[in-house]
Amino acid sequence: MTRRAAVIGSGFGGLALAIRLQSAGIETVVVEARDKPGGRAYHWEKDGHVFDAGPTVITDPACLRELWALSGSEMDADVELVPVSPFYRLSWPDGTQFDYLSDDARLDEQIAALDPADVEGYRRFLQYSAGVYREGYEKLGAVPFLDFSAMLRAAPQLARYQAWRSVYSIVSGFVRNEKLRQALSFHTLLVGGNPMTTSAIYALIHKLERDGGVWFAKGGTNALIAGMVRHFERLGGTVQLGDPVEEIETTDGRTAAIRTRSGWRERFDAVASNADIVRTYDMLGHRRGPQAAARLRKRRFSPSLFVVHFGTEGAWPDVPHHSILFGPRYQGLLSDIYRGGGLADDPSLYLHHPTATDPSMAPPGHSTFYALAPVPHLGKAPVDWEREGPVYRDRILDILEERVLPGLRGRITTLFHYGPNDFESDLGAHLGSAFSLEPVLWQSAWFRVHNRDDRIPNLYFVGAGTHPGAGIPGVVGSAKATAGLMIADLAA
Repeated sequence: MTRRAAVIGSGFGGLALAIRLQSAGIETVVVEARDKPGGRAYHWEKDGHVFDAGPTVITDPACLRELWALSGSEMDADVELVPVSPFYRLSWPDGTQFDYLSDDARLDEQIAALDPADVEGYRRFLQYSAGVYREGYEKLGAVPFLDFSAMLRAAPQLARYQAWRSVYSIVSGFVRNEKLRQALSFHTLLVGGNPMTTSAIYALIHKLERDGGVWFAKGGTNALIAGMVRHFERLGGTVQLGDPVEEIETTDGRTAAIRTRSGWRERFDAVASNADIVRTYDMLGHRRGPQAAARLRKRRFSPSLFVVHFGTEGAWPDVPHHSILFGPRYQGLLSDIYRGGGLADDPSLYLHHPTATDPSMAPPGHSTFYALAPVPHLGKAPVDWEREGPVYRDRILDILEERVLPGLRGRITTLFHYGPNDFESDLGAHLGSAFSLEPVLWQSAWFRVHNRDDRIPNLYFVGAGTHPGAGIPGVVGSAKATAGLMIADLAA
């Protein structure tokens, strides 16, 4: 008899898991609460513009291509990936710019302009990054940590690379220029981590980008999601939209069925959740649910995000696809974001300009953007976002107009924002966190939510809250780890 599995949530992790299960002959149904698939990779179409909610930085395309290769297919039939260069343009308030790319000669030239002594330091950092990439990503990125012995086996190599130290601390041991330290450590923010506290293992992101490049899906990240859905359905899978799961029913200590808001109920041999980890346990119809949810609520969660989406008249040929605008403070701003207390008036920003690569994401003669600022989650700062949202939006537009988009306000044609309250209400994200558990060492690998629950043997997790963590490569890696467990369990 064919085994049946349900996947709750259609983010990158949920769809990657569903494709793996369906490719293995397991009849799989994806149940999505919202009207479109994608989870955090949702999108809007407004006034002829296509606005991706995020994520927008695609790295390690090989992990995505593997999802098609499982069934002898080619990702290119569904998705067109195009390279982005520079990977990012970094800028500081004093006018300094640094293009982060894969051209060694150009990188050396820019590093030497900051501090000639740091050219050799950068080369040594790249060697370090390659080592943690090998140990932390290639060897452990898709391996489930179900017992502490697995952590002990990994410990010697993690200790070799001083995993207890922070990314910023490690980077500072290789280069001395402060701007370069920021340029080589900010990547952890892309997965919800504070460079000052996130494990040095996350320095692997630098190697991941240098080797695999930074890519963009033609049509936007939403086009990659749509391609994954097409491939999954072609394999025989089913996606149900617009119907939130309200309960994961259990019988004799095992998941038995799921029930949605509409009243739809179906029995399954296994259930995997790509939903928020706290929310998942809240809807588990077993005493394990409230106990696990209560423990998770005591843990450290990543910050939220405030995102300003806007469309403009005209083109901006001097603005690259990805820009990082550092503010006047680095460590102090990070403390404001992660420790909370209030909103910083001097945010650092990530500016996404997809029409630099794909003009079709805006009407003819127009451009599409979003600007993103990390902000404290709802448990860290008592912010009235209904009142403060428009004010913070205007502050961000002021910074953009002053530093990279002169005359911006006179050219805006479409404008809206998305903040912590939206992450909580639309995505069920605990405290409006944009990346689930904060990726500190004591909340990573075995210390993170396990890919398979310890008490409910046919309840599984995929996505940012489980191992290995957030980011497209991370959640696709979690799908590989979780799929291996599910396929083996359902075959037993």
